[in-house]
Amino acid sequence: MYRGKSIGVVVTSYKESAFVDRVIETVPSYVDRIYAVDDASPDDSWAVIQRVAARVNAESEPERAVADGGDGRRVVPVRHDENRGYGAAVKTGYERAARDGIDVVAVMNGDGQMDPTILERIIDPVVDGEADYAKGNRLLYSEDREGMSTFRFVGNALLSGLSKFASGYWTISDPQNGYTAISRETIDELDLDAITDQYGFLNHILTHLNVNDCRVADVSMSALYGDEESSIRYVPFVRFVSLLLLRSFYWRLKRQYVIESFHPAVVFYGAGTAGLAVGSGGLAGSIVQVARGKDGVTGALVSVLAILVGVVSLGVAISVDAAENESLQRTRYEDSTDRERADLEQPAEPNRTGASE
Repeated sequence: MYRGKSIGVVVTSYKESAFVDRVIETVPSYVDRIYAVDDASPDDSWAVIQRVAARVNAESEPERAVADGGDGRRVVPVRHDENRGYGAAVKTGYERAARDGIDVVAVMNGDGQMDPTILERIIDPVVDGEADYAKGNRLLYSEDREGMSTFRFVGNALLSGLSKFASGYWTISDPQNGYTAISRETIDELDLDAITDQYGFLNHILTHLNVNDCRVADVSMSALYGDEESSIRYVPFVRFVSLLLLRSFYWRLKRQYVIESFHPAVVFYGAGTAGLAVGSGGLAGSIVQVARGKDGVTGALVSVLAILVGVVSLGVAISVDAAENESLQRTRYEDSTDRERADLEQPAEPNRTGASE
């Protein structure tokens, strides 16, 4: 138990035989249950999980598992029959934890990149009832990014920008950070089947959280990398996630600003997209006309005007969208001297006319 709440940790594993046992062993003692989910690893990860689970369970007292419906084990090994993806592993852990009555469920990947000593900082916003979902953020301070390569940083910054559009959480960054915590009530309310099973899960779930009016907290943390090798192929991954975020963006706008209630943000987004598309196409055509010795100046001026209208409209759309979602975002930052700076005021709940309760 932790401050009156039962805590569960989902440890995801895919080809992590060299690290997953250490991750399980270093989960803080106040965690009531650990769900070690092996996503059909082709290596010895499952055997390693079973061995460490047997050892930890033998050393742990049965009464540690306080969740309703629990079977007394502190470590619950779970294995997929076939490889289903990172998101599927997290969802399996969520579902098992919710079924056991765990109050707050965190995720620590089996690669050892998540510092167990800061788990309290990740779960605190959810335990305190200030957020429904909390996540780490490695991009806030330069000292937190020291272990992150330039390639990772640029890719993460790009996906952060795209995720802001898709999710509506405009102050939330580092969407690829899998060090997260979520309440049982939020798990029960989410349509997990509608969220991707792949590595884009972390980006995709943010959009679903926003549509459900869930409060999300960003928690500063340092990047931690060791000898582990990522199984992600970055170019296909970025392409897949970018398309996923584009679909998520349009789905969120349709749900929030068209179906549930009509909102001017969708008009400005539409005008901005049309202005940029038409203007850019027209400008390119005008340049070709001039290159062929024809009069393309008038067309170019009209195209530039369309681009300007598109940029202004897009800026207004982002501003309106950000204001609409401001109350759903929480921030817990900690600087290099470990003095916590909190911005956890409780603003008014969002007023989305026609939104379901």
